[in-house]
Amino acid sequence: MQAKFILKKDTYRESRGGYSRFLNIFCDSCGAHLLLYQKDGPGELKRMYLDRVLAPKVSPHKNSEFLCLSCKKIIGTFYIYKKEKRRAIRLYQSSVFKKISNGVYPMSKR
Repeated sequence: MQAKFILKKDTYRESRGGYSRFLNIFCDSCGAHLLLYQKDGPGELKRMYLDRVLAPKVSPHKNSEFLCLSCKKIIGTFYIYKKEKRRAIRLYQSSVFKKISNGVYPMSKR
Protein backbone atom coordinates (compact mmCIF):
# COMPACT_ATOMS: atom_id res chain seq x y z
CA MET A 1 0.00 0.00 0.00
CA GLN A 2 1.35 3.39 -0.99
CA ALA A 3 1.36 6.48 1.23
CA LYS A 4 0.98 10.01 -0.16
CA PHE A 5 2.87 12.64 1.82
CA ILE A 6 2.27 16.39 1.95
CA LEU A 7 4.99 19.03 2.21
CA LYS A 8 5.78 20.25 5.73
CA LYS A 9 5.22 23.98 6.16
CA ASP A 10 7.27 25.42 9.01
CA THR A 11 9.89 28.06 9.83
CA TYR A 12 12.70 26.08 8.18
CA ARG A 13 10.83 26.03 4.88
CA GLU A 14 9.96 29.73 5.13
CA SER A 15 13.58 30.70 5.94
CA ARG A 16 14.64 29.07 2.65
CA GLY A 17 12.19 31.02 0.52
CA GLY A 18 9.13 28.77 0.84
CA TYR A 19 10.18 26.57 -2.10
CA SER A 20 10.07 22.81 -1.39
CA ARG A 21 9.94 19.56 -3.34
CA PHE A 22 10.06 15.82 -2.75
CA LEU A 23 13.16 13.90 -3.80
CA ASN A 24 13.73 10.19 -4.16
CA ILE A 25 17.30 9.52 -3.02
CA PHE A 26 19.23 6.60 -4.56
CA CYS A 27 22.64 5.01 -3.88
CA ASP A 28 25.10 6.03 -6.60
CA SER A 29 26.92 2.67 -6.46
CA CYS A 30 24.10 0.15 -6.79
CA GLY A 31 21.07 2.33 -7.65
CA ALA A 32 19.02 1.17 -4.64
CA HIS A 33 16.28 3.48 -3.39
CA LEU A 34 17.33 4.86 0.00
CA LEU A 35 14.56 7.24 1.06
CA LEU A 36 11.98 9.90 0.27
CA TYR A 37 13.15 13.38 1.32
CA GLN A 38 11.67 16.90 1.41
CA LYS A 39 14.24 19.39 0.11
CA ASP A 40 13.60 23.01 1.11
CA GLY A 41 15.09 25.86 -0.88
CA PRO A 42 17.34 25.93 -3.94
CA GLY A 43 20.87 24.59 -4.20
CA GLU A 44 22.77 21.36 -3.86
CA LEU A 45 21.89 18.52 -1.53
CA LYS A 46 24.83 18.60 0.92
CA ARG A 47 23.01 17.39 4.01
CA MET A 48 19.70 15.72 4.77
CA TYR A 49 17.87 16.74 7.93
CA LEU A 50 16.35 13.77 9.74
CA ASP A 51 13.06 15.62 10.32
CA ARG A 52 12.72 15.93 6.53
CA VAL A 53 13.22 12.21 5.82
CA LEU A 54 9.68 11.04 5.18
CA ALA A 55 10.04 7.32 4.48
CA PRO A 56 11.53 5.05 5.64
CA LYS A 57 12.43 6.72 8.93
CA VAL A 58 16.15 6.88 9.67
CA SER A 59 17.84 6.97 13.07
CA PRO A 60 21.55 7.32 13.91
CA HIS A 61 23.47 4.13 14.58
CA LYS A 62 26.32 3.51 17.02
CA ASN A 63 29.00 3.96 14.37
CA SER A 64 27.38 7.25 13.17
CA GLU A 65 27.56 6.28 9.48
CA PHE A 66 24.64 6.19 7.05
CA LEU A 67 24.94 3.05 4.89
CA CYS A 68 23.22 1.76 1.77
CA LEU A 69 21.33 -1.34 2.88
CA SER A 70 21.96 -3.11 -0.46
CA CYS A 71 25.68 -2.65 -1.10
CA LYS A 72 26.82 -1.49 2.39
CA LYS A 73 28.58 1.56 0.94
CA ILE A 74 28.94 4.53 3.33
CA ILE A 75 26.66 7.31 2.05
CA GLY A 76 27.24 9.90 4.78
CA THR A 77 27.77 10.65 8.45
CA PHE A 78 25.20 11.49 11.12
CA TYR A 79 25.85 14.78 12.92
CA ILE A 80 24.12 17.80 14.45
CA TYR A 81 24.02 20.87 12.20
CA LYS A 82 25.12 23.50 14.73
CA LYS A 83 23.64 26.53 13.00
CA GLU A 84 20.09 25.20 13.44
CA LYS A 85 20.73 22.55 16.13
CA ARG A 86 19.12 19.87 13.92
CA ARG A 87 20.12 16.25 13.45
CA ALA A 88 21.26 15.60 9.89
CA ILE A 89 23.25 13.35 7.57
CA ARG A 90 26.29 14.96 5.94
CA LEU A 91 26.39 13.38 2.49
CA TYR A 92 29.66 12.33 0.90
CA GLN A 93 30.30 13.75 -2.54
CA SER A 94 28.90 11.61 -5.38
CA SER A 95 27.40 9.07 -2.97
CA VAL A 96 23.78 9.61 -4.03
CA PHE A 97 21.70 10.71 -6.97
CA LYS A 98 18.21 12.13 -6.75
CA LYS A 99 15.01 12.35 -8.77
CA ILE A 100 12.09 14.68 -8.18
CA SER A 101 9.13 12.79 -6.73
CA ASN A 102 5.40 13.31 -6.30
CA GLY A 103 5.54 12.36 -2.62
CA VAL A 104 4.35 8.76 -2.91
CA TYR A 105 6.17 5.99 -1.03
CA PRO A 106 7.02 3.31 -2.01
CA MET A 107 7.60 4.30 -5.62
CA SER A 108 5.53 2.68 -8.32
CA LYS A 109 7.33 -0.06 -10.31
CA ARG A 110 7.21 1.52 -13.77
